[in-house]
Amino acid sequence: MDITEMLFVPMVLFMVIVAPIWLTMHYRSLNRSSRSLSDDDRQALDEMLATVDKLNDRIGSLESILDADHPSWRHNSTHNSQHKPQHRE
Repeated sequence: MDITEMLFVPMVLFMVIVAPIWLTMHYRSLNRSSRSLSDDDRQALDEMLATVDKLNDRIGSLESILDADHPSWRHNSTHNSQHKPQHRE
């Protein structure tokens, strides 16, 4: 019995069972890792969220100033926007 005959059955088992499972798991893990954000993307997202929070605070401050100075500004802006003529392009 020579070495190729001895290794035939383990090689077939490896190629039929182990290799397909191995390849499937490998590419599945690559796909999962590519879906996550990179460090640069995460940093940019965090900066954008901080900017959104600042802008939201500014809008709140501006609305409170307008409420104090012109209490009916919300009603006027809603009322004016309903009566503006529609521009057609």
